[in-house]
Amino acid sequence: PRLTLRQGMVERLLVENGVCVGVETKTGAQYRAKAVVLTTGTYLRGKVIIGELKYESGPNNQQPSIKLSENLRELGFELIRFKTGTPPRIHKDSIDFSKMEIQPGDENPKFFSYETNDPPREQLPCWLTYTSPLTHEIINENLHRAPMYSGAIEGIGTRYCPSIEDKIVRFADKPRHQIFLEPEGMHTSEYYVQGLSTSMPEEIQLQMLRSVPGLENAKMMRTGYAIEYDVIVPSQLWPSLETKRIENLFTAGQINGTSGYEEAAGQGIMAGINAARKVQGKEPVILARSQAYIGVMIDDLVTKGTIEPYRLLTSRAEYRLLLRHDNADLRLTPLGYEIGLISEERYRKFLHKKQTVESEIERLKTTKVRPEPHVQQLLEEAGTAPLNNAVDLVSLLRRPELTYAHIEKISPSPLPLNDEMKEQVEIQIKYEGYIQKQLEQVERMNKMEKKKIPSDIDYGAIRGLSNEAKQNLDRIRPLNIGQASRTPGVTPADISILLVYLEHYGQRKQEAAASRGT
Repeated sequence: PRLTLRQGMVERLLVENGVCVGVETKTGAQYRAKAVVLTTGTYLRGKVIIGELKYESGPNNQQPSIKLSENLRELGFELIRFKTGTPPRIHKDSIDFSKMEIQPGDENPKFFSYETNDPPREQLPCWLTYTSPLTHEIINENLHRAPMYSGAIEGIGTRYCPSIEDKIVRFADKPRHQIFLEPEGMHTSEYYVQGLSTSMPEEIQLQMLRSVPGLENAKMMRTGYAIEYDVIVPSQLWPSLETKRIENLFTAGQINGTSGYEEAAGQGIMAGINAARKVQGKEPVILARSQAYIGVMIDDLVTKGTIEPYRLLTSRAEYRLLLRHDNADLRLTPLGYEIGLISEERYRKFLHKKQTVESEIERLKTTKVRPEPHVQQLLEEAGTAPLNNAVDLVSLLRRPELTYAHIEKISPSPLPLNDEMKEQVEIQIKYEGYIQKQLEQVERMNKMEKKKIPSDIDYGAIRGLSNEAKQNLDRIRPLNIGQASRTPGVTPADISILLVYLEHYGQRKQEAAASRGT
């Protein structure tokens, strides 16, 4: 409902007085808009490279976006060149699975959405094999034809997803590397050769494939390739993903310098939310680093920028004990409901889960269990110490040897708890002390995030700031002291000077306002 789709090659942004008001396609058609979101993937001036072969293209031989990239430069955006790659695809019937190790799917798959109640579909297994000494020999003998080493590739590649050529060179001491055969889908014979990303010439790719155990007769359906593309330097964005240079223009995904899939999806939803809110005259939604991995990623991008395709690793989050799969709904559903993205029915279910978990935790705190024979026997079977006197159920559940399933046997809950609720009860009780410490850290950082920095501040006029801090703060234009403290080149001493300056700045503003009033 209320969605209109159009297909066309956008070549130019329509900009009036520094505001994006629409787009123009290759045919000259113009589409006016109150906000525009660019999600160009790897298509901006895309160039596919396979050995000595180079040609302008997007992924899978789709059209690249050439003119739009040129238009962004004309509008004053700083662009850099990144590179990614993909492995060859092979036909299922040409694989000898008997020489590989099966990698079955999860017995109880987890869903991204809390609204998914469907029974799990049949899981197709992946298969594990390894490169052989012959694979390494083929690659080493043909390195002069590898675009990465011949100088044919300009773009910077993903650190955490190197090509097989790169792995062979950088880890020459390793006798073999893992290769995973992944089915592309339920209704295709195509298999994705994970771990064999390459831009070698086509005939060399086939030799490489057939040197891997189980792939001696492999039939290649699509070659692997490298692709270079333009990205916007992401420090040119506000945390809302609106560009600083042009109002009402938002960018999301690989155009912002990230790798694909999860990173792109996370930015896409936030850019969509904030573009809609901008049109409605509402404040943007900016997720905190303690609130969501999306918040960590966007803050990293807009505050620090990136010199290579950015991948969101859990280690990038300082509050990762709080950012768990099991509590994503507890963290974000209230916000989703507040901004109109969660239905009343979904929200009622969420409140029911939250209340049930809280009630069960309260029951465990107030219910005591005595050292009765059946309790002592269960504790002995679980390998934990017997009771000497009565204790509450929370104290029992905190024991490392015990789970909520043990507590259920000792004292079944009168509440109807599903597995999701039981897991939440157990996690909140077992990790309460650690979670509390992290919440205290978050509160300290929140005080810094609440200290807003005026948008018209002149960093060049602040005496005592280092030149590097002045330049980087002026480039990033942080919204608050927390973001300023994470800006590259800004030291704790610079933050102290900035805090003192802001205090006097506020006083001067008040005095100026008072004098105007008189």
